[in-house]
Amino acid sequence: MNETEYRTRGNWNEMKGKIKQSYGDLTDDDLTYNEGKEDEWLGKLQQKTGKAKGDLKRWIDSL
Repeated sequence: MNETEYRTRGNWNEMKGKIKQSYGDLTDDDLTYNEGKEDEWLGKLQQKTGKAKGDLKRWIDSL
């Protein structure tokens, strides 16, 4: 697990609230991260938000 993943998981509940404020159509299921399925999870978020994978990662890291 890299530092970004650890930091993201540690603050995930707080971050989910911020993400939902920005994208109200995202559900808890959309924001559930399953270890080992990062690409699938990011793909789902890409479809819902319209952001590119790299942009999405940077945006999540900035929260």
